[in-house]
Amino acid sequence: MATATEVNILEAQQREPGNKNAARRVRVAGKIPAVVYGAGKDTSAIAVDPRQVMRILKSDSGHNTIFDLALGDNRVKAMIVDWQFEPIKGTLLHVDLQRIAMDKKLTVTVPIVLKGEALGVKTEGGILEQLLREVEIECLPADIPKSIEADVSHLVFGVDLRVKDLAHSEKVKFLTDDERMVAHITLVKEEVAPTPEAVADAATATPAEPEVIKKGKQDVEGEEGEAKPEGKPEKKEKK
Repeated sequence: MATATEVNILEAQQREPGNKNAARRVRVAGKIPAVVYGAGKDTSAIAVDPRQVMRILKSDSGHNTIFDLALGDNRVKAMIVDWQFEPIKGTLLHVDLQRIAMDKKLTVTVPIVLKGEALGVKTEGGILEQLLREVEIECLPADIPKSIEADVSHLVFGVDLRVKDLAHSEKVKFLTDDERMVAHITLVKEEVAPTPEAVADAATATPAEPEVIKKGKQDVEGEEGEAKPEGKPEKKEKK
């Protein structure tokens, strides 16, 4: 397991919490609204540079990256716990940050990366299917792995990979059920050619009335507390 040790700095400025117009003014100035909470302190409304946030999200450790949040002369360790994109343009709109105590354990999810070529694929004509792509763990912030790597070269029909088979360490506690299946070998699904009778029936069938779906304009200018379509659940500090 590779540990996320990359140090980043996210600069922030204090802002007054407000309505949609206040959030719009922050974005016009080239920043995005954000909030930071946790570590026994009050929630603060701040503004951050979206380019710095995206740099963190696109790093090897992604949203699990521990970085320094610089607010004036003060610096605290923090993580990204949620974020919101504009659904059409894909621009970053809002981000939630959590202050991190480096001596307290967190609950986070990390991706599972499969390594190797499965024997069942090479010799039995099967395909490798990954059913579980991330696992929930508990550990200290400094011990959060970038990913959990799993060797699948031994997999054949009838042999699967489960959470209990993943590499464990004393520093990381797995919270996902040990019996959850991660990957297995399955049959290649072959497409069945339609019979001439089926083709004829389809050609003469009366087409159904298409369903009309009305899409309303999504409200994307909201402030703190609104629903966010994309992001991760809040990290939980363990005493």
